[in-house]
Amino acid sequence: MKYALLIYQDAEFDRFWSEGSAEDRAPLYAEYGRFGAMLEERGAMAGGAELAVSGLATTVRSNGGDHVVTDGPYTEVAEHLGGFYLVEARDLDEALEYARALPSDVVEVRPVVGPEDRA
Repeated sequence: MKYALLIYQDAEFDRFWSEGSAEDRAPLYAEYGRFGAMLEERGAMAGGAELAVSGLATTVRSNGGDHVVTDGPYTEVAEHLGGFYLVEARDLDEALEYARALPSDVVEVRPVVGPEDRA
């Protein structure tokens, strides 16, 4: 089964990521690189991506057929979605094992609905 590992970061981290130097970010990139390599070794990597900081988001809202485009994320929150991994896991326990191995304080684990799950 596929699971999305959604990586959240607080506003302070978002600021560090956008204002910090490449040298400051290098150790964390190395940790994520090791995590990705571990997923590859286990045949669990199904996809994923780093997202730009939330301040660069653009939101499109549908309102009765009209679409309103605004700068910024969908909602103002304390934690921002910073990226995700799509993993193949036997079950939730294995997906949680992967989430615990991420160098991140907050990881939301969510099953992915596949065509076979739609009824």
